[in-house]
Amino acid sequence: MTQAPKSIKYRREDAELHLIWPDGTEHRLSAEFLRVHSPSAEVRGHGVGQEVLQLGKKDVAVLKLEPVGRYALKIVFDDGHDSGLYDWGYLRTLGDEKDAYWERYLKRLEEAGQSREPLFIKARQL
Repeated sequence: MTQAPKSIKYRREDAELHLIWPDGTEHRLSAEFLRVHSPSAEVRGHGVGQEVLQLGKKDVAVLKLEPVGRYALKIVFDDGHDSGLYDWGYLRTLGDEKDAYWERYLKRLEEAGQSREPLFIKARQL
């Protein structure tokens, strides 16, 4: 079982979650990266091959971080998504394998002819 990070901070100005693990490893995960890799059924689907490609999440931000027991973090995003529980093991994997996860995501977007750009203008930008 993966230990909890010893430090968890979200920097709004960078839209990044900064994690420091007990072994000293540091990870910086963007809100967009976390959102498109949400462990929720809405993103992962209910089985292999049922994943839902997330589009237009480039400007998504984190509104709130909520600890869930001693094993996970619930992240509330400004696009309304809040159903994924990021357990420590999954967050560690996302950090350790960030480049591979990101490249797979970008490839899937390209293959689908889709974009990271927002599909609409957010009310906060008006």
